Amino acid sequence: MRINLEFAAGDRPIRKLAVISALAGEGKSTTAVNLALAYAQAGKKTLLIDADMRKPSLHHVLQVANHAGLSDAIRDLSKAMSHIRDPGIPDLHVLPSGRTPYNPSELLASEAFTKLLEMLERKYDVILIDTPPVLSAMDAKVVASKCDGAVLVIQQGKVKREDGRKVIEELQGAGARLFGVALNKMNSKDIGKYPY
Repeated sequence: MRINLEFAAGDRPIRKLAVISALAGEGKSTTAVNLALAYAQAGKKTLLIDADMRKPSLHHVLQVANHAGLSDAIRDLSKAMSHIRDPGIPDLHVLPSGRTPYNPSELLASEAFTKLLEMLERKYDVILIDTPPVLSAMDAKVVASKCDGAVLVIQQGKVKREDGRKVIEELQGAGARLFGVALNKMNSKDIGKYPY
């Protein structure tokens, strides 16, 4: 996936990438973690951000503290770097979601979040952002519009075709660039249908 994304980006290297899904439970966060590991293993200084402030999970997966994180960093940029965690994996750092705010969409749409991303972009080669599902909250569209692009994770057989189209239309309406779709949780019986 990392190599395909680099090809899809063309001449402009991906610095900020949103990892999104239509619905909850499609494997978006797992995909984000594995993609972050792939970038880190390739020697890229990588930051994984949990922007799902409504239902965060990355701190559990990577076993880092979540008493403060993204929500706190946006509110006080001067202390932003102190909220970044080291999960003990070379070239990988994590900015957990932090305390659940009253208004996650407004925080992510703020100029402060844009400034935070600009600040982090000076420190990291690649920033991957795990978002809430697109059809649950507007947060993912806001985040994707502030990134170089997004990758859509879809679980085989879970998302209806019209919902998939709606997600793509909403992303385009928000001015986000979709690099591609990752088909996830494929049934082993169906793998033979996709030999390449």
